[in-house]
Amino acid sequence: MALAAARTRFTLSQYGAAVALCQHGGPHCALSKMAAGSSCPFVKMAALGSLRPVSKRAVPSVVPRWWPLPFSNMAAASRLLLPQDGVSQPEGGSAPCLSFDVVPDPLGQELGCFPLSLQLCAGTQAESAQANRLLVMKMHNLHRTGAGAESSNSDEEDDDEEEKKPQLELAMIPHYGGINRVRVTQLGGMQVAAVWSEKGQVEIYDLQRPLVAISDPQAMATFLREEQAKIKPLFSFAGHMTEGFAMDWSPMVPGRLVTGDSNKNIHLWSPKADGTWHVDQRPFTAHTASVEDLQWSPTEATVFASCSADGSIRVWDVRAAPGRACMLTASRAHASDINVISWNRHEPFLLSGGDDGALRVWDLRLFQTGTSVATFKQHTAPITSVEWHPADGGVFAAAGADNQVTQWDLAVERDQEGEGESEDDPALASIPPQLLFVHQGETDIKELHWQPQCPGVLITTALSGFTVFRTISV
Repeated sequence: MALAAARTRFTLSQYGAAVALCQHGGPHCALSKMAAGSSCPFVKMAALGSLRPVSKRAVPSVVPRWWPLPFSNMAAASRLLLPQDGVSQPEGGSAPCLSFDVVPDPLGQELGCFPLSLQLCAGTQAESAQANRLLVMKMHNLHRTGAGAESSNSDEEDDDEEEKKPQLELAMIPHYGGINRVRVTQLGGMQVAAVWSEKGQVEIYDLQRPLVAISDPQAMATFLREEQAKIKPLFSFAGHMTEGFAMDWSPMVPGRLVTGDSNKNIHLWSPKADGTWHVDQRPFTAHTASVEDLQWSPTEATVFASCSADGSIRVWDVRAAPGRACMLTASRAHASDINVISWNRHEPFLLSGGDDGALRVWDLRLFQTGTSVATFKQHTAPITSVEWHPADGGVFAAAGADNQVTQWDLAVERDQEGEGESEDDPALASIPPQLLFVHQGETDIKELHWQPQCPGVLITTALSGFTVFRTISV
């Protein structure tokens, strides 16, 4: 699927971005009024029909108020930060992104107070190889848009809207070739990004200088004038001999990395004392088709999982020789390509999403049975991204090529008091009680991530741009 859908080239001439905080209004949503004719281009009510609560916790709905903030509104904050020396801005505006990752904010573990501030690292997919950039972004002054204190007059409302405009600081690193996937980790006190290139290379970049630049105007001026064009990868590996998408940093061993390619090979990276990496030339080979995603175990330092276009999920242990390292296999985990997986940080669960549009939850204690413990088929197109909530072991989010983002809670059961009502309405009866929330309005969603320092905040990248939102469901 990654080679079929995730690799779709965007033809957007001007990369749009909708960056705002939408706050779901819960039981006070005026669904009937909006369904009659919403003027909001980011809400499509018709696809949801007349959704009603099916339990006390599960409230499938759409955002009651969604005010898209176009990239042009944020461009003013970053227009002067575009490259001036050595590197020019890609013609026609910045290119859209297939992948991004959240960069932890050094200000604290939890940054849940408004206005919010987020740091991201993303990679572009420009039409020409030379026009691509590794982007380091700071989105700040993000306010909730669904509810808030009401102003006494229109002048005050205008002032509030002006003050609440989101701001974007942007530092760009030149990169030859489109970027398929980006993953960030902390190593030796610095943030580094692993970058999978369409040119068949995996590169490691030090993000220290661009991170300083997006937080200090003087540092930004220095970065643009003296540093930007000189940044080169700390390390590069071309041994895959083809492009790929699968990549994950170990949360247990700093600097340990696995990368997988479209030729079904997986390579293990081990950090060296001199700041480079040793990449084992002996690949892990058991898949029979492209390796689409990789995930390290959050509790076992030597164990990782992989999924593939061959329809299987495998669990590996790097202590064994690559030819014997595959320890567990679900050979028919999905009916077709498996695109993405996510390993739960709190429970022995693995989540997978495939071309069949299915979301499957796997209990690793029962993995060898080859049967998932839960299957959800709400999405009507291939799944493009999944991720467990960083703090709640029963909650996860998924994105699909049907332009939907869904939130789920495995702890929710159908409300017995409303059972009769759901039986009377076939559309309502078909909605899984675990489905908490449906977000629509984006186009061609590629990847989503929770912001672990901002509880409940989700970030997505799509053809329509970056979107930041939070619901009351999580």
